[in-house]
Amino acid sequence: MTITEAEIQERIEALKSGVKLTPDEIAAHTTQMVGFNYTVDDYYEVGREEIRKHARAVQDDHPVHWNEAAAAEMGHDTLIAAPTFVSVLGIIAQRRLFEDVVTGYDLWQIMQTDQRLVFHNPIKVGDQLICDVSLDSFRQMAGTDVMITKNIIWNQRDEPVMTTWTSLVARPAVEADPDVLDKLEHVMMKVDREPDLPKTVHGPFDRYDRPDPQVAPKAYSAIDFDDLSVGQELPPMTKTLTRGNLVNYAGVAGDPNPIHFSDEVAKVIGLETVVAHGMQSMGLGASFISSFVGDPAAIFEYNVRFTSPVYVPAEGYAQVDFTGKVKSLDPETRRGVIAIVAKQGDRKIFGRAQAHVQFN
Repeated sequence: MTITEAEIQERIEALKSGVKLTPDEIAAHTTQMVGFNYTVDDYYEVGREEIRKHARAVQDDHPVHWNEAAAAEMGHDTLIAAPTFVSVLGIIAQRRLFEDVVTGYDLWQIMQTDQRLVFHNPIKVGDQLICDVSLDSFRQMAGTDVMITKNIIWNQRDEPVMTTWTSLVARPAVEADPDVLDKLEHVMMKVDREPDLPKTVHGPFDRYDRPDPQVAPKAYSAIDFDDLSVGQELPPMTKTLTRGNLVNYAGVAGDPNPIHFSDEVAKVIGLETVVAHGMQSMGLGASFISSFVGDPAAIFEYNVRFTSPVYVPAEGYAQVDFTGKVKSLDPETRRGVIAIVAKQGDRKIFGRAQAHVQFN
């Protein structure tokens, strides 16, 4: 850890003193925060209906997310969450990061560019998830600030559940046009008073300095390795997104970024219209993969590079076409890599998207 908790608290107080930082000062501060760890001080309890709401939001009808009897037949003792359920926790986990630790960036000017998810255990009903957050790296490129955040998520049994890396591109907050600020004032969610949440998790922890948890994949009820061949194509799938889907996902994930529901704000930052959440399109892709694999719990890594957002018009809808194939197979471990392509019309949504799977 490059900076102590006491030092970070001193910095936070200084930054909240009302002195506006320049972009260079913001970059210098963020650079110094690389390697800083903290643990979210309240656990997130996974509920049965939360799993179902998220599965609906990413259009995933796999029975392990909906039906306990079907989940039991596949070796699970209760419902398990869809692979991208972590997005629900991610907003909560990183709130402190962008409010206190990494400051000077407006939410609506931050774009997700890459997401890597490594799975250690399925997230399931009753899990009390504890999240360690860190700023993994920071650099400046082509006039923008590029950072990678890392979350390591544990359950109440001290078992690692997931490790995630999120790449973000941001612009330091600058003096915004008063008209833009007025638009934001009228579209951002309002809360008259923030609740006083309990502190149920008491960090920091010694594990911050340990190596990342290792992956130990299990096949669960995945399809048989011997039925697969390199180059085998997955049955194509098309997913439809309307403004209703975007609003529903924003509510389920707790993501208040107005570029997903306000045309005016979206156009201010150069977008044609509102766009789907990156994790929403990634969730659609996970549904596509799961339907082929047979059991989403057999996916032990899923990574996506976002090259273009999914634009959703005010009238009509957007369609995302998914295709994929088995990229590689390892007979020794009975594991394989599935590569997928996501397109809106002729435009690629994913630049690189792969799922690593443990087959039976």
